[in-house]
Amino acid sequence: MQDNVTAHQLTHQVKAGGCASKLSPKLLDRVLASVPRWPDDNVLVGYDTADDAGVYRIAPDLALVQTVDFFTPMVDDPYTFGAIAATNALSDVYAMGGRPISSLTIVAYPPKGDPAILESILRGGAEKMREAGCSILGGHSVADDEMKFGYAVTGLIHPDRIRTNAGAQPGDAIVFTKRIGTGVISTALKRGLAAEDHVAAAAAQMTTLNRRACEAMLAYQVHGCTDVTGFGLIGHARGLALASKVTLEIEFDAIRFLPGALDYVRMGALPGGMHNNRDFAECVVEKTRPLDAEREALLYDPQTSGGLLITLPPGEAAELERTLEGAYLIGRVIERAAKPIRLV
Repeated sequence: MQDNVTAHQLTHQVKAGGCASKLSPKLLDRVLASVPRWPDDNVLVGYDTADDAGVYRIAPDLALVQTVDFFTPMVDDPYTFGAIAATNALSDVYAMGGRPISSLTIVAYPPKGDPAILESILRGGAEKMREAGCSILGGHSVADDEMKFGYAVTGLIHPDRIRTNAGAQPGDAIVFTKRIGTGVISTALKRGLAAEDHVAAAAAQMTTLNRRACEAMLAYQVHGCTDVTGFGLIGHARGLALASKVTLEIEFDAIRFLPGALDYVRMGALPGGMHNNRDFAECVVEKTRPLDAEREALLYDPQTSGGLLITLPPGEAAELERTLEGAYLIGRVIERAAKPIRLV
């Protein structure tokens, strides 16, 4: 749904929209390498492997899953923006196999901005949190000329049932649960190029919780999982491959794109985050044949509220593909080869 609030072209008020507004992965990789760490036996998943969320054990049979995510608008409707921000923040908990239970709101908003727009953003986020069964406990706001919105989310998980990006095994099949192209569609919208139906299809995907995908995958012997967001398909596949010490062999022709995404690449509606992602991750990719340039560029497109990238035994992967709407096979896991990613 949408509130009856004038959008005021939210995407025109920010430099970059959604997960395309993230810092460069190359910068983060360099800076985080120097941040001190200290041992804690209860930290089951930290940021050493660049996983989706942290996991902290609070009892022998219970652990907290914790994450935070916020960003600038990638659509013009404020209610939809709030819903997308909530869906995206919840995704990191689902990617670990957890169940979100509580959240804290993060708001940056222009001090002279329309209060009705802010209210609509908050309503959109709150309704999506209610759909997820995740309580909002409060939050924090700051005055900022560029609006930003999101949540810190806490979930629960059994310590023996955590799904991480470090468990992929040779022989696994790779399943992906959403299409690619939210970054270029948001950029096209910002430039006045995007068709309404293309924006609507992207928004529908970005507001689809990964809860169903999480619940579906937990019925199988999942070895590795991550969600595909701001660093693009290749960036997050890189993280999974490096953490698992394997190579992901991805079938280039199997990747599915949102309606209009290829058109906007051809028009030059390329988000800055796409260039950052490619600059960071292209060096880990082996290409076994010439690739279509427009489709290859989309593999680095920064996704907002993207799908789960799951590795599991081939027979179970085929069953997951049959039972989970929108899921599709995109490749397989092999022993570590010359590079962590191989496009075939």
